[in-house]
Amino acid sequence: MSSNAGAEARPELSAALSGDELARWYWTLAELTVLAREIGVSRSGGKVVLTERLRAALDGVAPAAAPPRARSVGRQLAAPVNGSTVLPEGQRCSQVLREYFRREIGQSFHFDAYMRAFVAEGAGRTLADAVAHWHATRQTAAQVTEIGAQFELNRFLRDWHAEHPAGSRTEALAAWRAHRDRPRSPAES
Repeated sequence: MSSNAGAEARPELSAALSGDELARWYWTLAELTVLAREIGVSRSGGKVVLTERLRAALDGVAPAAAPPRARSVGRQLAAPVNGSTVLPEGQRCSQVLREYFRREIGQSFHFDAYMRAFVAEGAGRTLADAVAHWHATRQTAAQVTEIGAQFELNRFLRDWHAEHPAGSRTEALAAWRAHRDRPRSPAES
């Protein structure tokens, strides 16, 4: 394994950083949340949103306006449900739905992106329609998809294992630690 001797060290996370310097380094959501609390920035949202808000605050720029949050309306489904049960507006991926889908589809059922979207956008459709949607999307769901920017560790591990198929988890995590401790251009964050 290569040495990081002479390599640039990650700075302390503080209000003294510039937005670009913040973006040059990997920070956990927990670390970013502490900084947000210290400088009085809203801690809401995911890591990507929080990072952009902190970058703006550190640079003295007003952050981009957040889109208004849509509130769930209506009641959530309660057991018992069956194939003719209609999804109401604002239905979430609940335990009631998970139990129904596991009974109908099997223990391999899980809420993937296709099913989350169907439930979120499927008001007026039935749970039987949802089961048909599950089966119709299995081939597409099995394909490798892009992993979101907020899941940097997952993206790194998938790429690392593709390059090192015989590598161990311990080796992959050591490579991750080395990767996250290196600076990067702000555009990469």
